[in-house]
Amino acid sequence: MSKDIYKKNLYGIIGVIETASEKEILRGYRKKALLCHPDKNPDNPKAAELFHELSQALEILTDAAARAAYDQTLKAKKAVEARNQVLDSKRKKFKEDLEAREKASFEKNEALAAAEAERKVRVEIERLRKEGSRLLEQEQQRLREEIKQFKSTLDQAFNSNPGTSSPSSSPPRIKLKWKANKDDITNGGYNNDNLHTLLSCYGKINTLFVTTKRKGSAIVEFDRVSSDILSEHGHQSNPLTLVWLSGKPCENLKDDNEATIPYSSKPVLEEHSVKYSNLSGVSEPQDKTAQSDNDFESLVLMRMRQAEERKKLIEQMMKEDND
Repeated sequence: MSKDIYKKNLYGIIGVIETASEKEILRGYRKKALLCHPDKNPDNPKAAELFHELSQALEILTDAAARAAYDQTLKAKKAVEARNQVLDSKRKKFKEDLEAREKASFEKNEALAAAEAERKVRVEIERLRKEGSRLLEQEQQRLREEIKQFKSTLDQAFNSNPGTSSPSSSPPRIKLKWKANKDDITNGGYNNDNLHTLLSCYGKINTLFVTTKRKGSAIVEFDRVSSDILSEHGHQSNPLTLVWLSGKPCENLKDDNEATIPYSSKPVLEEHSVKYSNLSGVSEPQDKTAQSDNDFESLVLMRMRQAEERKKLIEQMMKEDND
């Protein structure tokens, strides 16, 4: 734990007021933790530092003794700030002379109080550093499980009808190219919304990734896709070029009466980030036979492989953006 963490506004870091209860502090921590977690902010080099700072703030503010010592330092600082604010420019010089002459009187007690409060908070911080915080460990474990569950549930939503693909196959992935100048804020007339509308009629879209640093490029991954997409050229004024990356199209893709995910909840990747959909309706069968266990294991292995392929593909496009 940083020895100077007490010098920062810990309540402001978590986003609560100084009189907040422990329950309110936990609620503020959970909200901030999901926003600044390094796994959710791969492009932010300070994400790990911010998350560590947030964790330290939680440790201090949920420990009664440490919080009391920290509050004393705030009280001492506010007393000094309040006194300085009432002094105008003429009285500042008088204040400096007065402090020099009478430091042993009214300044001594205030300085001693601030020093004592600082000493106590240092002692509490050192104690927390050695002992660790059980509450912080529980919260971080809960956060890890929540993120893991989000990813797992999202992966199930991508393949709500697993019987349509074999574990050895790769999902259909297509790279889209079009003309766009580097400074074109419209990106040649294409964006996530109109590309999703344009392509979703050919099959259920798992992922749509549009690069914004390097204009005129995107990758789309389908659960299954009709071969009719090969005749799609986009806007007549700025046609699309389709490059097949993996998987195969279906010659006669029929409606299997699958429950489609509404557009507002379909996963879209933009600026190298992931937005999670409302997945409350996804569930697993309660009764499983030995055969279904094997099928499920094969499905999990396939999803893990496909997720790794998707990750490598996105990393490649991110690398191209930075070149």
